[in-house]
Amino acid sequence: MLFEKQRTGMPGTSIRYSIFIYFTVTALAASVLIGFSLYTRLSGQMTAAIQEENQILINQLNRTVDSYLHSIMKLSDSLYYGVIKNADLSDESIVSEMTLLYDNNRDNVENIALFAKNGQLVETVPAAMLKPNVDVTKEAWFQEALERTENLHFSVPHVQYIFDAGTSTYRWVISVSRAVEITQGPYTYQGVLLIDIKYDSLEHLLKGVTLGNNGYVYLTANDGTLICHPEIQLIDSGLVKENHLAVSGKGDGNHREEFLGEKRIVTVKTVGYTGWKIVGVTPLAEVSLNTLKTRLLVVFSVAFVLFILTMINSFISSRITDPIKELERSVNEIEAGNLETAVYVGGSYETRHLGTSIQSMVDRIRRLMNDIVAEHESKRKKEFDILQAQINPHFLYNTLDIIVWMIENEKKSEAAQAVTALARFFRISLSRGKNIISVRDELEHVRNYLMIQHMRYKNRFSYTIEAQEDVLELSSLKLILQPLVENAIYHGMEFMDGDGEITVCAWREGNDLYLKVSDNGLGMTKEQVEQMFEYHGHIPSRSGSGIGVRNVNERIRLYFGREYGLSVESELDEGTSVTAHLRAAPFGMDITGEDGDVK
Repeated sequence: MLFEKQRTGMPGTSIRYSIFIYFTVTALAASVLIGFSLYTRLSGQMTAAIQEENQILINQLNRTVDSYLHSIMKLSDSLYYGVIKNADLSDESIVSEMTLLYDNNRDNVENIALFAKNGQLVETVPAAMLKPNVDVTKEAWFQEALERTENLHFSVPHVQYIFDAGTSTYRWVISVSRAVEITQGPYTYQGVLLIDIKYDSLEHLLKGVTLGNNGYVYLTANDGTLICHPEIQLIDSGLVKENHLAVSGKGDGNHREEFLGEKRIVTVKTVGYTGWKIVGVTPLAEVSLNTLKTRLLVVFSVAFVLFILTMINSFISSRITDPIKELERSVNEIEAGNLETAVYVGGSYETRHLGTSIQSMVDRIRRLMNDIVAEHESKRKKEFDILQAQINPHFLYNTLDIIVWMIENEKKSEAAQAVTALARFFRISLSRGKNIISVRDELEHVRNYLMIQHMRYKNRFSYTIEAQEDVLELSSLKLILQPLVENAIYHGMEFMDGDGEITVCAWREGNDLYLKVSDNGLGMTKEQVEQMFEYHGHIPSRSGSGIGVRNVNERIRLYFGREYGLSVESELDEGTSVTAHLRAAPFGMDITGEDGDVK
């Protein structure tokens, strides 16, 4: 009955419920097989994981020890090439230079000493004397330095007993020695530079490093002599044994061994230059499941189960996936650009809901694309209207009448001034079709306009233009000040006689540019201010340019974003101030609008 329902479509059944019913029975049978497979693979995988992790840890520890030894080698080079080789011991002392280097490395260095070839102590830091009856020429580190003069030699840990430090404390050190040349007057002879490394500073690098629960790390010389070991004292006393001599012959990598009846993994890494070996030991009995590896194993198990179930239940799964394939074909059509494609809606509840959601999304994308096209056309129409309204015939005719009157009255200089202002006015108005000009040109344009109007109205008003020097080379929209000045003249000064004042200001505040036009005219009520930004159709002024305040406001928002535009402050019988808020951008830089298009 259940399968019969599936063949008829099972309307309203969720895809999760369908898969759960069909796959549960086969999953029970597969679980037995998976459990057995997990058990047989577990041991090998965990051992490989432990070896890999041990190798990573030993490599990290090797880099630490190598860096530590390189710092000692660098100190030795500094002492030899920077101090000893350049000094004449017959007339100068190198104690201060040696002391400075010692102080910089005193956490790791016990003492520094310079010996002549005959064993005589030349200098030592900190100051100390050789113990009586001590012949350093018989010390292994002294002999090795003179036998192989080109090398730096590292000894195994030992008690430094040759110096009389005034205390009875035994100091464990690792001696680093090299052959040097000592200059004394006209003579040059061979000597030995000794640096005693504090044993506990090297031991500290390995202390606390463990591998797993009972694993540990130790350090040996190339001949198998122990240098550092967590239980080195017990090993020296014979209470504990270690297989370090056999390990010294092993190469780098992971090795399996059986020592004193215990199977364990030994990881070996050779330290550069010295030939020392870092050895990590992990008992196989302590190998346990790693959380990360367990998760990976579970993922593999689930994938294997899904593979088996897919082969057994291929027919059942096809009944579920066929609607999804149909939906995929619809989505591919949409992806190819065919937004008129009808999206497939069918199958289980989730598939139908997904198809409905995709269809709704496609419809919304189609509407948004239509809105974008309409908005783009609207923007272009507004710009076209602006370009056509830039030159108003009435303004041109009135200006030409003034020029003719000046010529007839033999006011040639004033006529020439008016013609020059008119020419500059139209040059900036056209600007080769550009909508973006500099603040300097915008102020020059409004200055020419005010000059012409000042001549026309025979000094009925005065004007001033003020601008900060740092705003002149910023970008501005063309023809945003003229409509504001035009309103100030034709509306603010309409009933005034000779005492009108118009002020144009430009300044910058951070990333914002402000252009302000103020007059002392009649002012406006709050309702009149609000009507200035309401759309009443494009009605050109009989005497002005025809570019309204609302149009200027929309142009600023179109280019800079909704947070920019015009603000108006006005009081009756006090005057009006209109401020244009723009983004401060250097002239020549692209100005990007709210929609992201570069204008």
